[in-house]
Amino acid sequence: MHPLLRIPYAAAGAVAQAAATIAPSSVGKLGASLRARRGIRARYTDWGVAHRDPARPLLWIHAPSVGEGLQARPVIALLRARHPQLQIAYTFFSPSAAPFAAGVGADFCDYLPFDTFGDSDAAIRALRPTALVFSKLDVWPVLVERAVAHGARVGLISATLAEASARTSAMASWLLCDAYRALDAVGAIDTHDATRLMQLGVRADRVHVTGDTRYDQVRERAAAADRGGALLAPLASTRPTLVAGSTWPSDEAVLLKAWSAVLGRLPQARMIIAPHEPTDVHLINIERWAEQSQLRLARIGAASQAQADVVLVDRVGVLGDLYALADVAFVGGGFHGAGLHSVLEPAAFGVPVLFGPQHRASRDATRLLADGGGFCVASVQELTTRLISLLTETETRATAGGRARALVESGLGAAVKSAALVEQLLAIS
Repeated sequence: MHPLLRIPYAAAGAVAQAAATIAPSSVGKLGASLRARRGIRARYTDWGVAHRDPARPLLWIHAPSVGEGLQARPVIALLRARHPQLQIAYTFFSPSAAPFAAGVGADFCDYLPFDTFGDSDAAIRALRPTALVFSKLDVWPVLVERAVAHGARVGLISATLAEASARTSAMASWLLCDAYRALDAVGAIDTHDATRLMQLGVRADRVHVTGDTRYDQVRERAAAADRGGALLAPLASTRPTLVAGSTWPSDEAVLLKAWSAVLGRLPQARMIIAPHEPTDVHLINIERWAEQSQLRLARIGAASQAQADVVLVDRVGVLGDLYALADVAFVGGGFHGAGLHSVLEPAAFGVPVLFGPQHRASRDATRLLADGGGFCVASVQELTTRLISLLTETETRATAGGRARALVESGLGAAVKSAALVEQLLAIS
């Protein structure tokens, strides 16, 4: 970190610590994130005293949110299977990642402390990591500095950097360059990412192209989907089925109109729709549309779901399995400024994928378009036409779905390569 930034950065950390002590319970995600840091040093210390076995290596994996966690999970699973003696600590930043983090199989799981010298030193003394590995991109300068000072090796897996990332700015470079330069090993998704990461400060001899572990993750989930289980079996049907996942109201403004037009041609078709944020307001709006369209709607799990024309998913965590029911998938975010959601999940099932025009930041969407496994639709008419074509033309649908699956299969193996990189950091084989 540039010397001129150390004092203001420390001051920002102190402000965050103070805010954590007074954050009210009514302040959304920010408040939850702040409150979670109360007593965090004690939680780390208590676990270290009770459970840290200094005779065993410990891998500390940090994945800020669910997306980065999905990239880390297949690596964790491989390392756990290969090295049962390994202790694993898993940290996250976003409150939305807490339920996911609890299921990754780590020995210790908690929020990441604030990036202050006091909190970082306390966490490192408690965990005594052999290696600290970040998933995707986020590195914390003080944590890296203190980890290196305590003798831990530091790495980055599934590393990617967008061409227009704010991390390429002068201020970000002053703040983060030393942390990136301190990394002992980096597994980049592709050669372009490797080049951009070196521009951030990563040393050329520490960068390896290992691929994107999300391909392994979505393929494993697709293979494990239980079509005879309690979630999928009651929804099995021969009806032409669209699964629309992670939709926002801006997506639905186009999708619902298009679906009404599709039903004029294919009245037997059905839609399973999983909003990105299944809040009451969001769900009620879809229910009102179905009622006005004289469609039978049931929430997932209801007794009437098998007969419904529209199945409304009012929970999170199940979408990745529901794509197993799709003839065609629509992925949300392409009509929304926040960006497109995962197109790989439906592609792993061999399903053609449709999405809106705001997809250029998605490497996977670009590849799907190029390979013919996915299609961009920019209007109600375009979406209607594409849906009717894919739902009625068996060969067209099978060809596009096969290309989507082939794209996922072409990316397999990143988890194995990333696990090998982490093993080198841990000095185990």
